[in-house]
Amino acid sequence: MNYIGSKHKLASFLKTAITQVVGDNLEQLVFCDLFAGTGIVGRNFKPFVKQVIANDVEFYSYVLNRNYIGNFKKLDIKNQIDFLNNLEGVEGFIFQNYCENGSEGRLYFSSENGKKIDAMRQQIEVWKSTNKINEDTYFFLLASLIESADRVANTASVYGAYLKKIKKSAQNELVIQPANFELTKNAHKVFNQDGNVLIKKIKGDILYLDPPYNARQYGSNYHLLTTIAKYDTFEPQGKTGLRSYYRSSYCKKNEVKKYFVELIKNANFKYIFLSYNNEGLMTEDEIRSVMSAHGKYSLKTTNYQRFKADKTENRNHKATETVEYLHILEKQL
Repeated sequence: MNYIGSKHKLASFLKTAITQVVGDNLEQLVFCDLFAGTGIVGRNFKPFVKQVIANDVEFYSYVLNRNYIGNFKKLDIKNQIDFLNNLEGVEGFIFQNYCENGSEGRLYFSSENGKKIDAMRQQIEVWKSTNKINEDTYFFLLASLIESADRVANTASVYGAYLKKIKKSAQNELVIQPANFELTKNAHKVFNQDGNVLIKKIKGDILYLDPPYNARQYGSNYHLLTTIAKYDTFEPQGKTGLRSYYRSSYCKKNEVKKYFVELIKNANFKYIFLSYNNEGLMTEDEIRSVMSAHGKYSLKTTNYQRFKADKTENRNHKATETVEYLHILEKQL
C-alpha cells in the first residue's frame, strides 16, 4: 500500500541502526511496534526475534497486522481465494455509498469493483459466522481484500477525497491477491488499542515508536478501509462519506509532548527507538529533552523521499526530500 509515513523505504536503515545498538542476535528479544500502521517494521523483524508485539488504534491496521504479524503457521486458503474471485457482485453498503452509480455518487470505486467488494466481504463474514473458517483465515482474507481493494481505489492514494473521474488503474477488475505472511516457530501478539494505554500493560526489549508526526489524522485519511474491514452499518457523513473516527493526540500540537512524556515514562523496554522527521509537531530538542531524562540518548538521521500522492493524477505535486530522525534511548529501568 502507498501509505502515509510508510517505513518501507527505510526498512534497511532501521534494521541496521537498531542492531548496531542492541546487537545482531535478536533471537531471544521481544520487539514491539506500538504504532504499527501497515506493519512494515514489525514484519521485517518478525523472522529474527522471539516475539513481535504489534499494535495500532486503527481497525484496518489491526486487520493487516493480525494477518502479517499474528499469523505465523501455514494456512490452506487457495480454495477460498478462488471462490471469492469468482463471485458475482452485489449492490451492498460499499456500492451504495462509495461507488460509481451508487445512490450517493461518491467515486471511490468503479461500479463493478464496489459490487465485488460487497460480495466478497459478505461471503467472508458468512464463512466466519458459520465456522467454515477460523480466526487466522478470517483475518488473512480480510487483509487480502483490504490491500486488493486499495489497489483499484479511485483516489490520489488516501481516502480524504476521491477523484472526479475513474482513473485507469481504478478501472482494473478487482482480483484478491493473497496477503502472504512470514512463517515463524513462535507466536506473536497483536492489539487494537491506544498506544499510551497499552504501554502500561506490556513489556519487552525493543520498543519501536512511529507515531503520527503532524496534524493529519489517519482515521479520516483511511476511513474507507476501516469501513470495509468492519463492514458495519452507519450513516456516512459529508461529501466523502466519513465515519466517526479516533483522533490521535499525537496529531495535536498542544497535546503531543504531554502524551510523549507519558509514553516514555511508562515504557517497560530497555531500548526505545523513535522515528520522527524534521516536519513533525515536536522539535528535535523537545524529543531529546524527554528521552535523555530516562537514560542514554543518541540520534541517527537519513534523507529520503517522503510520501507523495499519485503521480499520474497530481502532475504538479513535486516530491520533496525530508530528513528522518531515529531517536534512540537506552532506558534506565
